[in-house]
Amino acid sequence: MTDRFVADVGGTNIRLARVTQKGVDNIIKYQCQDFASLDVAIKQYFTDLPQYTFTQGCIAIACPVLGDQVVMTNHSWAFSQVALKQQLGLTDLFVINDFTAVAHSLPVLDGSQVIQIGEGSPVPNGNIAVFGPGTGLGVEHITMTSSGWQTLDGEGGHVDFAPVDEVDVVIWRYLQSQFGRASAEEVMSGRGLLNIYRALALDANAPVRFNEPAQITENAMLEQCDICVRTVAQFCRIMGSFAGNLALNMATTGGVFIGGGIALRFVDYLKSSDFRVRFEHKGQMSHYVKHIPTYLIAEPDHGLLGASAY
Repeated sequence: MTDRFVADVGGTNIRLARVTQKGVDNIIKYQCQDFASLDVAIKQYFTDLPQYTFTQGCIAIACPVLGDQVVMTNHSWAFSQVALKQQLGLTDLFVINDFTAVAHSLPVLDGSQVIQIGEGSPVPNGNIAVFGPGTGLGVEHITMTSSGWQTLDGEGGHVDFAPVDEVDVVIWRYLQSQFGRASAEEVMSGRGLLNIYRALALDANAPVRFNEPAQITENAMLEQCDICVRTVAQFCRIMGSFAGNLALNMATTGGVFIGGGIALRFVDYLKSSDFRVRFEHKGQMSHYVKHIPTYLIAEPDHGLLGASAY
């Protein structure tokens, strides 16, 4: 018996699954740091499921996929697609950007797998955008064509961060001083939360007490740290502005979706935050985005489902 596998490779975790008629199963998550290379991690999955013989696979990975050589953006792994196919003994191997996979998951997600943030209704087969704050920031658009859904690849997570209010300006100045450039990924990611927190602490002459994103979100939700509360609030505002920009870029009447793992830590807070206010705060174009819906992807395996759909 031959089987197909899919992998969702981020800067921190790699998730693998077996493709089935109904979707995916046998999902296993590993830490990337535990393996010297991608082929070793995938071979571990094969070893952990000896009852299956994998001959085909699709790998969704957090970096540009422009040719045979693939180099991760936020991790040390690099490989040749041709060599990896041989190392794994596969007849077919597809390697795609991780947000290409995320985008392909959107048309197959149902209402139980997403959470709507604010108002708006999708236009059937309308353009869709998705972005995901995680280890980095992934961005993708997907559009309906005569041959079905077509993803539009890019590196939108690395565009310039554009301040909208005075707090954003404080954060922008901090990023400029630290990195010489303020990019969207440096505010909408795990390290982005830390950058916002450090910028606000420095501006308030307050001590920097936390060095992990999870500590910031936890203390914000418990209201045990004023700077943490302000950090998460501004993180949600910045996401709203960014989501609105994506909607303007490609008339995403099918909706704008939030993926990644960070926003799922504070779903209720996000729903009551200024995310949607900033999404719609587009001046003379506010009417244009007002009816475009925004969603949080609640399905943890959407990357794997998207790779399977691809």
